[in-house]
Amino acid sequence: MTTATRPTWVDDGVFPFESRFVDIDGNTVHYVDEGSGPTLLFLHGNPTWSFVYRDVISSLHNEFRCVAVDYPGYGLSTPAPGYRQLPEDHSRVIAAFVDALALSDVTLVVHDWGGPIGLAAVEQRPGAFTGLVLANTWAWPIGAIQVEIASRVLGGPLGRLLTSQFNLFVNAMIPAGHKLRKLSDDEMNHYRNALGGNKRREASAILPRQITAGRAFLADVEAGLADLASLPTLIVWGDGDIAFGSKELRRWQQLFPDHRTEIIEGAGHFVQSDAPERFAGAIREWLTVDR
Repeated sequence: MTTATRPTWVDDGVFPFESRFVDIDGNTVHYVDEGSGPTLLFLHGNPTWSFVYRDVISSLHNEFRCVAVDYPGYGLSTPAPGYRQLPEDHSRVIAAFVDALALSDVTLVVHDWGGPIGLAAVEQRPGAFTGLVLANTWAWPIGAIQVEIASRVLGGPLGRLLTSQFNLFVNAMIPAGHKLRKLSDDEMNHYRNALGGNKRREASAILPRQITAGRAFLADVEAGLADLASLPTLIVWGDGDIAFGSKELRRWQQLFPDHRTEIIEGAGHFVQSDAPERFAGAIREWLTVDR
């Protein structure tokens, strides 16, 4: 454990969990650790943080130990000087975080960039994990031309300028990724404040380019998926996502034969926030009934 101060802009009524901090290789890593029982480790994507799972944790913490962590540079975590904000760096931090908390028998819950980051960590610490929950994510190089263009634009000078100056990913992508409900001003401010200021937004500006520039990392993660194929897997999928659709869903189903799929009709990209009760209910039923 390390000592750090929770910012005053975090509203206890909106994010009603104790903030904990641990030093990982000089990074001050923020996490929440709520409840007891089988361990769920929640990993976020870009540009979110552990806050995106708040309603899911509130629903599950009476039955499960819910651990949600922020990557360095995201949420309430502070990166060490020189931290590169690359997905392979985040995956090493998560693997070290598992060691630091001595986590075992973990069910990993991932979304968006949490997929390749988290699965890379599982490949590094396979003995710590006993199941997977995959939500609107991927873990392999993407070759589609539209993805190549989006990665280069959003991760290039123009995209980085829009992100640093106008918090593009928070102000545009998060509302667009909710189809079933509209986030409140308080909720949006928790995303804005987490990436307040140009320097703080560097993290969210780097990952878009890594969709293409990080092909070597993604290929390494893909190569290791066969070794994880026996893990019981729950796939929770919002079918209103503009980023990940039926093609990615079918690939996950093929990769993990011991799976159950829960389609949340109409839910957008941020499915755990767009339909938190459905999301939490799918995990609860899968872990307590199906397994």
